[in-house]
Amino acid sequence: MMASSQSEGGSFSMSRSRSGSQLPQLRCYHDEAAPVRVVKHHGPTLGKRFYGCGRWPRTCGFFKWVDEPDEVTELQFRLFEKDTEIA
Repeated sequence: MMASSQSEGGSFSMSRSRSGSQLPQLRCYHDEAAPVRVVKHHGPTLGKRFYGCGRWPRTCGFFKWVDEPDEVTELQFRLFEKDTEIA
């Protein structure tokens, strides 16, 4: 199942990851889907997931860790769920 919402700062949708949990689909500064990527360089962040611009290596600079709390996005999705429930 996929749900989406639009806000002032862009839009996001929810989609299931390989593990079955739902991850928001963020959009980069180009207003394009920002795919989830995995750090492959050895170091303390090896294996950590992040959103990055889909135009890599010529990116717009968009970057966000997947597990970084984003209260605004969470509240927007909860509001979207409630609106869907009411409708």
